[in-house]
Formats: sequence, structure tokens, C-alpha cells
Amino acid sequence: MDEARSRQVVIAGAGIAGLTSALAFAGRGYAATVLEQAGQLEAAGAGLQLSPNATRILRRLGVLDRLAVSAVRPEAVVLKDAATLRELARVPLGQAGENRWGAPYLVAHRADLQAALTTRVAEHPEIQLITGAQVTDIAVAPQNIVVTAQRDGGSMEAAGGLLVGADGVWSSVRSQLAGKEPAFRKSRFSGELAWRAMVAATSAAGQAFAAIGAADCVTTFLHPGFHMVAYPVSKGSAFNLAAFTKGERIAEGWSGHADPAILASSMRGTSAALARLVAVAGPWTAFAIHTVEQRRWTMPEGVALIGDAAHAMTPFAAQGAAMAIEDASMLADLVADFPADPRQSLAMWENLRRPRIEKVLRRGALNRLAWHAWGPVAIARNLVLATRPAEKLAADLDWLYGWEERKVVRR
Repeated sequence: MDEARSRQVVIAGAGIAGLTSALAFAGRGYAATVLEQAGQLEAAGAGLQLSPNATRILRRLGVLDRLAVSAVRPEAVVLKDAATLRELARVPLGQAGENRWGAPYLVAHRADLQAALTTRVAEHPEIQLITGAQVTDIAVAPQNIVVTAQRDGGSMEAAGGLLVGADGVWSSVRSQLAGKEPAFRKSRFSGELAWRAMVAATSAAGQAFAAIGAADCVTTFLHPGFHMVAYPVSKGSAFNLAAFTKGERIAEGWSGHADPAILASSMRGTSAALARLVAVAGPWTAFAIHTVEQRRWTMPEGVALIGDAAHAMTPFAAQGAAMAIEDASMLADLVADFPADPRQSLAMWENLRRPRIEKVLRRGALNRLAWHAWGPVAIARNLVLATRPAEKLAADLDWLYGWEERKVVRR
């Protein structure tokens, strides 16, 4: 394969993972073609949290300044008991967090992050973004991948030395590869529902939250039947509310319809003020939380799955977007650092990423267990949090928020 083809990357998906991947590869001198099945870019979901391990990369890619005009830098993560509204713990963020971890912790509307990424992509002549392109076939040969997509009633092809599947939980790339490699699997419903609402700060719901939460913080209300995370977005003009309950599978997509009685019944025993907030914040949109657990994320011929396509996770560590951003950055760097041996670069990437992802998954599982604790376990949790100083709570997150990509040197 010629040198020009080897430095062509095809990326499926123009979400956070795909756009970050395009920017990371373009920054290392590669040309990227991004195929997006939607006719126009739309941001699914509502708010998201971007911890310093992610914003550090966004800053390097020239995205952070564009995002900062609409994002919020919260002062802390606050844990509260949903029944009493008593504060259980506080993890300092804001300037203290930025000093500690070397980059800001931000909360933002997903649409604002996607807009910042898209704006930066448009500034790169090496990146071609093609919308309305549904991947229908993948021809795999060593470092010569040809992707066929349906577009405008016809078909088109994009080819390169590497294919990056960044097309989310219901990945078309993963689906196509499943017929060629049984290690690629489908998504799985986690048994959890996410209930989301976006409320204006000046609305009745916004005022109800400000009365029981911290308008400049990420506030998490803990309860055996559910937990709710709330934080400001869009420069504080709105609050993103996300509640999590057990539930039945509702849809193969980002959102669907579920009986709001599920959310209401899970809140038995919560404070009247919190119950009122949930009542006035509606209507709530229900999201079925799906996970993806793949035995393999790469094919040595030159295919890599990143972000949710490889390892969609529950949101209980608030790291879904951050892990996709880390994936994209590290993949581009390893491929660029070892251009003569792409097979080895993909293997190194997967071997380095798996322990990191697995540790984040364990943290998410621990958070869910702690946040939904009841009886003696909840009492013990509260005692531990009460005796643990804020400095120690922050130090417990150094491995996560302080992560930086290390240079890999071939021996």
C-alpha cells in the first residue's frame, strides 16, 4: 500500500468519539474522512461532565477555549441524602481542582461540546465530514480498508489504512464486523433507566433545585431506590437533571417512553422538596442504559472500535465521554508513533486501554452500590464519608482525573 493511503483514516460516527478522533489524527498529520449516518448532526442526550483527564486533551486539540464560552466550571461535587437533604460529602473542584489535576472540571450541554468539536473540525482541511452516510459494508485487508456507505440513494466508498468505529452503542461498524469476527458482540440492556430533564434556572423547577441543591456545584442525591445528579449548564442559565432507576427495556435508541410512575415510586421516603422538584421538572425523557463488552476492540488488519462502540458503560462514574476522548487521543498517537508497524500499534493501544477502562468500570459499580445503599450499609457509608476529609476524597480521584497519556517507547 502506498504512503498516501497508509495515512488515510476512515472514521464512522461524528459524535464525541469520532470528532475527537478526527482532530487527534489530523494533529498528527493524517487525513481523516468522517462518515456520519445522520443527515445533520444532532446531539443526543442533555448534559455531560468533563473531568480534567478529558479537558486536558480537549485543550491540546484546540477545543477547550471554544467550549469554555458555554460550559460551567463547578466548585464541587456534593453528595446529599435524598431523605434529609443533609450534605454527606464534598469533593472540591473549581480552581482547587484545576490546580490539583492540571485542567478544569467542566459541565456542559452535549450540544455545546459537539458544536465546539465541529467548529474545530471545520478548521482542518485534512478532515472531511460526510453526513447522511450509512455504513453498509467493510472490506478488510491488511492496512487497506474499504468502507461502503449508502448516501443520497446511492453508494459511496471511503478507503484508508485504518478504520475507526466511533459510532456508538448501536455501532454499524461493529455489526458489520460481527459477521467476520465472532469476538464482536451486540450491546446489552443494563436493567437501568436514566430519566433526564433540562430546566431553565429561572423556572419553577430551577428555583426548586436551587432551594435544595448547590447552583454552582454538581449535586448528587442518594437514595436506595434511585439517585439523581444535577448541575448547571449553558453558563448557568439551565440545570441538567438526571435520575437513575431500575426499569424495563424500552427502546433500541437514545430515548423512549416509560411510565413516569416508575420514577415516582422509586422515590418513596425522599424529602418533600426533592419530590416537588421531580414533579415540576417534567416531562422527563427516559433513556435505556445499554452497555457494550467486547472481547476485542481491534483487528490487526487495521480496525479499531473506540468509545461506546467498544465499551459503553453505565454513567455512574461520569466517564463515558472522557473515556471516548482518551481512546481517540491515545489511538492517534500510537498509530502515528509506530507507522511502520500498525498491527503492533493497535495491539499496544488495546493492551494499554483495557486496564484503564476496567478500573473505571469498577469505580462506576462501586459508586452505584454506595449511592443506592440502604439500612446498615447506608449508615456505614455516611459514617465513612463524614470522617473522610475533602482532601482525601480528592486524592482518591487522582488516578482518574490526573491521568495523562504516557509516551510509549519501543524497546
